[in-house]
Amino acid sequence: MRQLAVWVADLLLPVYGREVTSQQPWCPRWWEHLEAVARLHGLWLAWQEHTDPAAGASGPAIWHRDHLGPVLTELRSPHGPFAGCKAGSHRPKTPPTVESYEDAVAASEQPEPDPYETSLW
Repeated sequence: MRQLAVWVADLLLPVYGREVTSQQPWCPRWWEHLEAVARLHGLWLAWQEHTDPAAGASGPAIWHRDHLGPVLTELRSPHGPFAGCKAGSHRPKTPPTVESYEDAVAASEQPEPDPYETSLW
């Protein structure tokens, strides 16, 4: 995580960080957004691959086209993970509620009660 944070602070944001607006948000505490960490980690790994000399002369262009643009579009979307965050202000997000898979499977495996069985006897 430390290496990713250095890459974001020293390369990504100084070069590609545009002005923060309500239509293009950025969170100053981006590392607290799990989606942002996942997307930026993938972007960083792709950057390492495509800036390696083995990637050839078009490697950086491919990184810009296939990785940088789509990731920044998603991150900085007004509906993306930084929605509601402002310069100098982090807004935590509440993830959707998820039922336990194990509980759902266990509940579906329980036999249906017999409608003709009565416990009155």
